[in-house]
Amino acid sequence: MSLRLRIQLVLTALTLGFAALLLVLQVQDTRRSVHEEIETSTRVTGQLLGRVGWVYEQAGLPGMLGFLERLGRVRATEIELRDAGGTQLYSSPPSPYKAGRDAPQWFARLVAPNIEPTAIALAGGRLLLRADASRATLDGWDDLLRMLAFVAAGLALANVLAVWIALRITRPLQTVMDGLREMERGDYRTRLPALPGREGVLMSHAFNAMAQAVEDNEAQRLAAAEARARLEENRALATTTDRRIEQERAAIARELHDELGQQITAVRSLATVLERRAGADADSAQAARLIVDTAAQMYTSVHEMIPRLRPLALDRFGLRDALGDLIDDLRIAHPDIEFSFETDALPDYMVPAVATAAYRIAQEALANAVTHARARHIALALRGGAELRIDVNDDGVGLDAAARHKPGHWGLIGMRERAEALGGALLLASIDGGGLALSARLPLANAVV
Repeated sequence: MSLRLRIQLVLTALTLGFAALLLVLQVQDTRRSVHEEIETSTRVTGQLLGRVGWVYEQAGLPGMLGFLERLGRVRATEIELRDAGGTQLYSSPPSPYKAGRDAPQWFARLVAPNIEPTAIALAGGRLLLRADASRATLDGWDDLLRMLAFVAAGLALANVLAVWIALRITRPLQTVMDGLREMERGDYRTRLPALPGREGVLMSHAFNAMAQAVEDNEAQRLAAAEARARLEENRALATTTDRRIEQERAAIARELHDELGQQITAVRSLATVLERRAGADADSAQAARLIVDTAAQMYTSVHEMIPRLRPLALDRFGLRDALGDLIDDLRIAHPDIEFSFETDALPDYMVPAVATAAYRIAQEALANAVTHARARHIALALRGGAELRIDVNDDGVGLDAAARHKPGHWGLIGMRERAEALGGALLLASIDGGGLALSARLPLANAVV
């Protein structure tokens, strides 16, 4: 049910209630008036006829009959004259007032009083007086009809007024509804004009503020969605770039190991032969020895460079052995730090992307702990299951929460990006008593062959 119809129904109901109250009051007033008129008329007529009967007593019934015939009709009273045998000698003539019309019976029963007939004894007969409320009742009925006409006119006027008021009240609401429909269709730039009235002004201001907030939120949502799309594109590009870099590193590491390493070994072997053949030629022997030493240094540098580019153990023996070699190298390079390495049973084969990401995350976490944490003990744990979990704990100075989000912590960002690119996560937590706990989780459900 619309608001306009409800307003109209409320005003109509109030008008009908007021009209009903007026009608009830009119009926009660008519009833009271009829009662008073009939009772008064009957009493006055009885007293008058009683006195006249005494005056005309000497004339007998013929004298009373002549008086009544000259008296004629008395309003609201029916007069009968009967002799001693009960024969009717006289009856009041019909009233000429509104002759031929009577009020409805139901209305007459509602307002007419129930007054018992009055008998006046005369010499040789009696007078009977009966209350006749038909004319008074008819007057009340006519008044009621006029009241009903007035009520009908008032009801019609009230309905017209109700329609006008409803239209006036709901016109601003219709404007608001139109604005809401526009916003529902996606036009968030919709604004309402200043609506009439204090409430209308407040409503239009509230709507416009809401529309502005929705427009701003939508713009922010679109910007966020666009930023997320760009982030996904950048993440995909970074993942592809990392994969290509790892491939290139692996290729370079193989080339260094297979080609350059063999060539350096050959140069060293030739230089050794030349040193032996130089004999007494000290200069030649010294030059050959210098070549041998330089080749040895180059071979050492190349073999130190290969694990940094791509640990060959990762491709040949798997993640567990590659991390074990990394821990062994760190123990040699940092004898003052205690390293521990624990591992569970891992799948026999992992997708290279997962194995590479796990190795790089562990490598970066260990490097950070060694370089920045000033730790005395560093623990690496590798656990399998539904997901691959890499835990690196240290007892160093830790990393406060504010510093984790400061620019420049590219190592943390790189580890997080590697984990999230594979559908995993990277978690950091401070350890009671000092230190940092790093945990990377990489799903294996779609990564294990």
